[in-house]
Amino acid sequence: MKHLANIITTSRIAASAFLLFTKAFSPWFYVLYIYCGASDMIDGTVARRTNSQSAFGEKLDSISDVCFFAASAVKIFPFIIGERLILIFACAILALKMISITCGAVKFKKLVMPHTVMNKVTGFLLFVLPLTFRFADIKLVAVPVCVFAAVSAAHEFYCVFTGRGTD
Repeated sequence: MKHLANIITTSRIAASAFLLFTKAFSPWFYVLYIYCGASDMIDGTVARRTNSQSAFGEKLDSISDVCFFAASAVKIFPFIIGERLILIFACAILALKMISITCGAVKFKKLVMPHTVMNKVTGFLLFVLPLTFRFADIKLVAVPVCVFAAVSAAHEFYCVFTGRGTD
């Protein structure tokens, strides 16, 4: 039980890798995609309930999040490539997050990725977004998510720059 949270987190890395070999929006894509999202939601709870939280587990969770994000982006990006506004938003958000990570690494000599409430809400919104593509116009659902994600990225940068939430 002590390592269950890390096993769940590690399984997200494996599922993210398998996601790369599925057809976007196919049944297997959705199974793996939803598994990755669900495992991201439960691994922290399992760690807290089993009193097995650790700095390693936090870093592993961040690495798993990046793997899931990257695999999802590779599969979903071709479907949004024609949406210029969304691409501009996504690139700006990604640039701000990379600047934030770089500043944190330089300032604190470690990987700093604050787990703020706004980041968690953004993660949830980004997770749900591809599930809506079959039912709603992509611009209608993606632009508000991009605006929220941009505000969240700016808040994360503020937290790193001021040293809040970097422990």
